[in-house]
Amino acid sequence: MFNTCRKTFTEKVGSDFVQRLHYESSFINHELPWIVLIHGAGGSIATWKLQWQGLSNHFNLLAIDLRDHGKSKNVTPPYASYNFEIVSNDIIDVLDHEGIDKAHFVTLSFGSVMLQALHQRRPDLIQKMVMIGGVFNANWMIKGFVHLARFFNLFLSFKSMYSTFSYLLMPRKRNQVARRVYQMQARRLAEEEYLKWLGLYSEFFMLLKKFHAQEIQNDILVLMGVDDYLFLPSARNFSKNRDQIKLRIVAGAGHICNIDKPAEVNKQITDFLNTQQDQQGIPETKVRYDTN
Repeated sequence: MFNTCRKTFTEKVGSDFVQRLHYESSFINHELPWIVLIHGAGGSIATWKLQWQGLSNHFNLLAIDLRDHGKSKNVTPPYASYNFEIVSNDIIDVLDHEGIDKAHFVTLSFGSVMLQALHQRRPDLIQKMVMIGGVFNANWMIKGFVHLARFFNLFLSFKSMYSTFSYLLMPRKRNQVARRVYQMQARRLAEEEYLKWLGLYSEFFMLLKKFHAQEIQNDILVLMGVDDYLFLPSARNFSKNRDQIKLRIVAGAGHICNIDKPAEVNKQITDFLNTQQDQQGIPETKVRYDTN
């Protein structure tokens, strides 16, 4: 039996109380490892609903609403603009509060960038990594996509931006549930919050480049939907000639493949976290099953 706990914790700093991130946890026992779940830009803990159901009997789980997302509103101290140090420290504060000194991390989309930032600051916290719809060193397509988003931001509201770009990222009919979930969650961001996160652009490409170039000791599972035309090429490049990285391509799925194909994604995560990395690395594999 496990216990699910929902918290937005506060702590006293000097004479003031500060409000930190909202998170949910599911604890079974101290013998099992922790999985920390980090959603993407515009998302929330709700992104992980289907993973929570599939993983909570096998692992201790911690899902975090990033600053301004989901129920993590009015986080203190407030900042006029954000950088990756600020948003990484938010995650570290939650782990420290829960007494978690090491965990597996499962991320979605921009959450993989957050994990790359965390890895550069606190690699000691991270065991294995699972990056779903991972974002890696930018090729011309990713750079073009980001620059296009900044251009449209000049005359579109951020809600129109998220709606438009959800179709660009996930255009196919079989992606419609994931697209709708993405759109519904993104609407909860206020415009001023969205603009603060947009400010991470200045560090974005350098962070990806640095992570790509460094020697990584952790075992990594990269799960990409076969329809993820924008990010799949850079995921292939990232995993090439690296023995500790597995690339799995999920048939019948797009960028948010954990919603498109939750049972298969949950199985891939469980198998990966429960096994030791083997001999000489594992080649790219396509996961095939009924896509109707």
